[in-house]
Amino acid sequence: MPKQTIYNAGIYVRLSQEDERAGESLSIENQKMILTKYVAEQGWNLFDIYIDDGFSGTDFNRPGVQRLLDDAKAGNINLIIVKDLSRFGRNYIEVGQYVDYIFPAYNIRFIALNDNVDTANKDSSALDMMPIVNLFNEWHSASTSKKIRAVMQANAKAGKYKTTFAAYGYDKGDDEKHTPVIDPEAAEVVRRIFTLRSQGMTIRHIADILNEDHITCPSDYKFGKIGKANPLFTRHLWGCTAVRNILSNPIYIGNLAQQRSTNVSYKNHKVVYREPSEWVVLVGNHQPIISQELWDKCREVDASSSRGKRTKEGETRTFSGILYCSDCGHKLCGAIKSYTHVNGDVDKGFYYNCVSYRMFGKRACTSHYLSEDDIAYIVLSDIREKAALTVADENRARNIFLNHKDKTSSKLISSDNKKMRDYQRRIAELDNLIQSVYEDKVNGKIPENMCVKLLKKYEEEQNNLETEMSALEEKIAARKKTEQNVDEFIERIKKYSELEVLTREIILELIEYITIDAYARGKTREIHIYYKYLDDALKDNRSLYTS
Repeated sequence: MPKQTIYNAGIYVRLSQEDERAGESLSIENQKMILTKYVAEQGWNLFDIYIDDGFSGTDFNRPGVQRLLDDAKAGNINLIIVKDLSRFGRNYIEVGQYVDYIFPAYNIRFIALNDNVDTANKDSSALDMMPIVNLFNEWHSASTSKKIRAVMQANAKAGKYKTTFAAYGYDKGDDEKHTPVIDPEAAEVVRRIFTLRSQGMTIRHIADILNEDHITCPSDYKFGKIGKANPLFTRHLWGCTAVRNILSNPIYIGNLAQQRSTNVSYKNHKVVYREPSEWVVLVGNHQPIISQELWDKCREVDASSSRGKRTKEGETRTFSGILYCSDCGHKLCGAIKSYTHVNGDVDKGFYYNCVSYRMFGKRACTSHYLSEDDIAYIVLSDIREKAALTVADENRARNIFLNHKDKTSSKLISSDNKKMRDYQRRIAELDNLIQSVYEDKVNGKIPENMCVKLLKKYEEEQNNLETEMSALEEKIAARKKTEQNVDEFIERIKKYSELEVLTREIILELIEYITIDAYARGKTREIHIYYKYLDDALKDNRSLYTS
């Protein structure tokens, strides 16, 4: 390195959140005091001080260090001074790359004061030890990261709500665990969001409604509560992400779910989201804002095959996203169509047809033309018929629904339960027989070859019975699940025996999807209604109508 007569020094200081626990010795002010004094004693020019407060040393995407490197490459400084190597960074590969390759290429001298590292002194033993020091610094970061993760995991399991700001709709409590406490104003908005979603409204539509009603978005509301302007770059509007985050957070049913996200590693701070099975969840931790029933309805909307679209007028039609072509499998799309009555009056109605037919004609599919009013009449009639059946005789309705799945379901369950008891009894008998064979062999009552033969026979029978019993358990569980589904369907539909108006909310509560058969003038056609919870029991639930 050419001899430097004039040095323009850049001082770099850094403090991470973990380093704050070390006290004053690592504070920003302490580092600045030591290094500025050293520069003055050496008679060098101090060009600037570069600070990163609250940043980890494992990542070099820090504003202070990036500004330092920019000035170094621009020639504004030719000397970089840090308190020790760990202040510059705790990634031994990147620290080594800068000190050994990049700084020499720009004729920059580097000093780590407490580690006695000075690149101007090539014979220094500290330079020889520098890779080991860097490696130790990285190890320290890895070790600290593990400890912090363990503490965070323990806090989550203990129900400590460790967050800077509580979820929208809540405040942090004053107790030791900071248990979430309902914020009445925001809680009303949360209830509204869940209610709209349960009615089948899209996330985008919900956000638009909140913006139209001038509801303050969560980030503005959060900072407004503490009397500060929102420092985030934002449009100050509700977006899909904000609505989706609320709808997916079980905190609103009283369950505290933490550890929902993490970083890739202590080096890579990219946030990754964990699977729900990996969350730490405390059920019934605090007062809920919404009911479990409302939460479940929203989950059903999320899982539904329906993805309704809004019209130009901002309306989501009752059957939008629910109707399918029974021939090609594509959805039916709707449009307003004018028609003229015999008396000359012109009227407008909403009609559905196969999207393949609409786009490509007979080359792709056939017409499945049907008016929304006709579909509504057919579906409403079918719902009322099933509801009236359950109200009149719930047991008869249950048997009818179950018989579509298995005409002898209840008899088979009883028969299978008897089989299960027989299997269990015989397995117990075989255990006793196996034990007595061993005893007879020990007492010399039967020869060894007979003992082996009997044991093999009994054990083989026992293994076969256990295999059959396992299969039977699965059959019984499946039938019980079917019965539970039918019971759930009955609970939902029986309140609609006198239904007058069919709404999208009711459709989403009861129906998974509907398929429409092809249109043919003057001929009967079928509409296939597939009900939620009844779909497994009624694989082909058809209602026949003449269009």
